[in-house]
Amino acid sequence: MRIETYGHEVEVTPALREYVETKLQKLGRHFEQPLEVRTQLATRKPDYLVEATINIPGRTLHADASAPTMYAAIDVLADKLDRLVIKHKEKKEDQQHRAARGELAG
Repeated sequence: MRIETYGHEVEVTPALREYVETKLQKLGRHFEQPLEVRTQLATRKPDYLVEATINIPGRTLHADASAPTMYAAIDVLADKLDRLVIKHKEKKEDQQHRAARGELAG
């Protein structure tokens, strides 16, 4: 999994970069193929804003989160992305099952 982390008017410290990578590594367990994640950290007074885009073959998923601290925003974003990836995976599997049943019935 490749994770790129950028800051918009925020310095991305090694600790922040490592925290983002640790939290988002969990997304890789849902897919066998490698994922590409681009994360942007920013401030929107009084909160911190974190946005991420995941490139999955055939699909792009996007989520954002804000919280009073940067670490809390990263936690919220990781949870949102996990739900998005699971939803996408279930939808894809459901479509494959429907297609298989359609071929058998036809």
